Amino acid sequence: MRVAVMGAGTWGTAYSMVLADAGHQVSLWGRSHEVVTAISRQHHNPRYLPGTTLPSGVDAHLDPALVLEPAELVVLALPSQTLRDNLLSWGESIPRGVPVVSLMKGLELGTMQRMSQVVIEVTGVPAGLVVVVSGPNLAREIAQHQPAATVVACIDESVARRVQEASLTSYFRPYTNTDVVGVELGGVVKNVIALATGMAEGMGFGDNTKASIITRGLAEMTRIGVAMGADPSTFAGLAGVGDLVATCMSPLSRNRTFGENLGRGMTVEQVVAITSQTAEGVKSSRAVLALAREHRVDAPIAEHVVAVVHEGLPPRDMVRSIMSRAAKAER
Repeated sequence: MRVAVMGAGTWGTAYSMVLADAGHQVSLWGRSHEVVTAISRQHHNPRYLPGTTLPSGVDAHLDPALVLEPAELVVLALPSQTLRDNLLSWGESIPRGVPVVSLMKGLELGTMQRMSQVVIEVTGVPAGLVVVVSGPNLAREIAQHQPAATVVACIDESVARRVQEASLTSYFRPYTNTDVVGVELGGVVKNVIALATGMAEGMGFGDNTKASIITRGLAEMTRIGVAMGADPSTFAGLAGVGDLVATCMSPLSRNRTFGENLGRGMTVEQVVAITSQTAEGVKSSRAVLALAREHRVDAPIAEHVVAVVHEGLPPRDMVRSIMSRAAKAER
């Protein structure tokens, strides 16, 4: 197939490699002339995947229409808060009848919409053609061909299978699912939990603390998801606990690293200044908490992350506050 990947960041580039290794011709769209030129001429992305040689089946362009018009599959790999503006700019060039895949893990501020909902609303693409890919997929490891699995979710299982087959390689194994809400929410909430886990790491706490945050974070994620109609079993799989563990424990995780710097005493502004790529949980945390409150779900980790990231609460005060909550049964 001819595949358009809209977004030449780390994950967009790595997923392009997967698609090319699966036998497809992939065109990346990017805003940076430097990145686009390097991909097309030298077959590498020095800004986001330095030292990685891209397959010959990957090229790049600055013109979105040039990438989109011949596409038989469209992949969106953009920062979540820019998705709507981008789609309003070039969404009309998405060919009709082709699956549209979201690699994004965020909630839109203001609307609290998941990325698939934004795609459907702005472009008019039918829900049965909108696919979500989410799982323990740290881009740099995948670019090195380290074995990994993921979830391909669509309400139309046959479309999910098409995308599964299109991205199946010797090192990347996709599983299908029809629970779009659960798969998408898992990819969003885990970033918020990773911020909290990173703060614990930065403050010097050990594995007991981090395991506690991850486990209670999984319970929080599941409560929110079930309240929104997701299948609870989704959160026991790759898009739930799998992605949560990878994002919370790996130093390659942007959200964990962001939280770690906060735990070491840096301000949010200082961390933003040294962070070259988007930590989605920073912006999505408010939307996650708003969703939890809308559905009357107890979400203490999200609540405290918002207090630190957006309201200036020191991380150590966050720990005291969480640990002083009333004792209760585990659920």
